[in-house]
Amino acid sequence: MRHELRAVHALVHRDLLRLSAQRVHTALMLLQPVLYLFVLGGGLAALVPDSSLGVGYQAYLFPGMLIMTVQAPAIVVGIRLITDRQSGYLRELLMAPVSRPTLLLGSCAGGTLVSTVQGAVLLGLAGTVGLPYDPLLLTLLLAALVLASFTITALSLLLAVSLERPEIFQMLLGLVMMPLLFLSGGFFPTANLPGWVRTLVALDPLAYGVDLLRRCIAARVPGRATTAGIEWFGRQPPVLLEGALLLAGGVLALLWAARRFGRPE
Repeated sequence: MRHELRAVHALVHRDLLRLSAQRVHTALMLLQPVLYLFVLGGGLAALVPDSSLGVGYQAYLFPGMLIMTVQAPAIVVGIRLITDRQSGYLRELLMAPVSRPTLLLGSCAGGTLVSTVQGAVLLGLAGTVGLPYDPLLLTLLLAALVLASFTITALSLLLAVSLERPEIFQMLLGLVMMPLLFLSGGFFPTANLPGWVRTLVALDPLAYGVDLLRRCIAARVPGRATTAGIEWFGRQPPVLLEGALLLAGGVLALLWAARRFGRPE
C-alpha cells in the first residue's frame, strides 16, 4: 500500500510541476472563460433582462465559466495518456512495481487537483460579478469544483483508455464537449427547451456541475436564486443528490477505465 500511495503522490507531483512550468499555457487556458465572462457576459448583459434569469447575466454566466475552466485541464489528462502511450513513456511507467489502476488513479488525482487549482483562480473573480467573498460560499463552490473536476477527469480517462489515436480523441471531444457545455445551462436557461432536449440536459454531467454551483450561490446569497436548472418530472432534485450523482458518475467512470487499463497490451 505504501508503494501504491507513493506512486500516486509522484504522479500528482509531476502534474503540479508541469502546471508551474507551463505558466503561459495555463494563462491561455484561463483566458477563454475570462473573455466569455467579461466580453460576452458584459455585451449581453444589456440584452438579457435580470427578471428572466433572477440575477444579472454575468452572475448567471459565472458558474458555467467555472465549469469551462476546470473542463479544459481535465480533458488534457486524457490527451496526455494517449500521447504517453504513443511516445513510449507510458510503457516505462508500467514497468514500475505498482498496479495499473494505481497509475490511472494517480493521473486522475493529478488532473483533478490541477483542474481545481485553475478553477480556484477564476473563483477569485467572484466579486467582479457581484458575489461576496463569503468563506463558506467559497468553500462550497470549491467543493463543487472538486466534484466536477474529478468527474470530467475520470470521463476523459475512460475515453482515452478506449482509444489509441489522439486525432480520434480530439475529434470526439469536438463533437461532444461543446454540445455538453451548451446543454449544461451555463450560457442560457434550459427551462424553455423542448422536452427531448431537457432529457439530454438531465443526462449531461456538466449540467449537474453548473446546477450545483448555482444552488450553492443561491443558498448563501439572498436574492441570487436563478431559474431552475436540472428538473426531473418538473421538479428539481435535492442538491445533495445532485452532488452524489456527480461523484458516483466519476467513480463509475474511473472504475470502468481502470478495468480497461488493467488489461495487458
